[in-house]
Amino acid sequence: MYLKSLSLVNFKNYEQVDILLTEKINCFVGENGVGKTNILDAVHYLALCKSNLNPVDTQNIMYDQEFCVLQGIFERLGKEENIYCGIRKQKKKQFKRNKKEYPKLSEHIGLIPLVMISPADSILINGGSEERRKFINGVIAQYSRVYLENLIQYNRALTQRNRLLKDFAASRNFNSEMLEIWDEQLIRYGDPIFKERKRFVDQFLPVFSDFYKHVSGNRETVSLTYQAQLENKGYREGLQESMEKDRIIQYTTFGIHKDDLGMALGDHSLKKSGSQGQQKTFLVALKLAEFEFIRKLMEIPPILLLDDIFDKFDAYRVHQIISLVAENHFGQIFITDTNESRLLGILKEIPVEHRVFNIGQGGKIQQMGA
Repeated sequence: MYLKSLSLVNFKNYEQVDILLTEKINCFVGENGVGKTNILDAVHYLALCKSNLNPVDTQNIMYDQEFCVLQGIFERLGKEENIYCGIRKQKKKQFKRNKKEYPKLSEHIGLIPLVMISPADSILINGGSEERRKFINGVIAQYSRVYLENLIQYNRALTQRNRLLKDFAASRNFNSEMLEIWDEQLIRYGDPIFKERKRFVDQFLPVFSDFYKHVSGNRETVSLTYQAQLENKGYREGLQESMEKDRIIQYTTFGIHKDDLGMALGDHSLKKSGSQGQQKTFLVALKLAEFEFIRKLMEIPPILLLDDIFDKFDAYRVHQIISLVAENHFGQIFITDTNESRLLGILKEIPVEHRVFNIGQGGKIQQMGA
């Protein structure tokens, strides 16, 4: 599966652009701030219905414009898929597949598997547990529609339960029976989410460990640990025991929305003990493992986006990564980099089809060698 062509109108800094792409490696080079990452973010939008950078859709519209359009022609399992995204201020985002609009955006997730590696991934290590849950959710949702629907329903029930707790506090009238209505919803959808996350981490860890050994040169051992309240207590019991605490702080304190993913090098916390280089290697290996995990389950190689990940890596490490992703089981790859000569030098050594696009000021794109 690959993206054959990409068309943008009023998307971020691009007034209008049409790009024809190769099914293997597509490189976008240029100075910082010219919009290299925005090209990758457009591909992310078409695959996952959202930006990787800005969760507010209308803020991705070009300044002083009322709308933006993203359109991609994909080759998937021998068929062309025309994916359209239209965003207009004060209007609902519109997604179409082959000119037919989706009733729900969730129906599109999984059609175009995608993995993105970017400097923003550092939040997985340095951010709160919510960021690591997003990572787990993002991987599983691409191959399990049931998981995604359970997650949507769980979050709706959680929102309603938290709202009820605040209403109780405002009215000074607590009703445990009303709360238990939402408890049943949390149990119904939360239990299968917990089981799927646990299964995912168990199966994902050996894949991740192998990639880390390759990228790091087999220097350290790594581990991922699924941390969940449900490991030690049943859902119903946990909700009942935390009811009084929830009433006081007006928030649900027990459930899968409190899960975390422990990350370690050897016996030490990655966040506390890992160097900048170790953390970056950890993240690259984590995302490459995500790619391989999805590829095996879906039997379709995801599109891989590598956004400015080579900064602070030496030339050997960059060569190792590009050589790895150029192997046959990887599909289409997008790369951004500011170091044009380094990238071109490595590509010359790797016998794989590639196109290089230079992006200048004002979002002007020129294919090099064309």
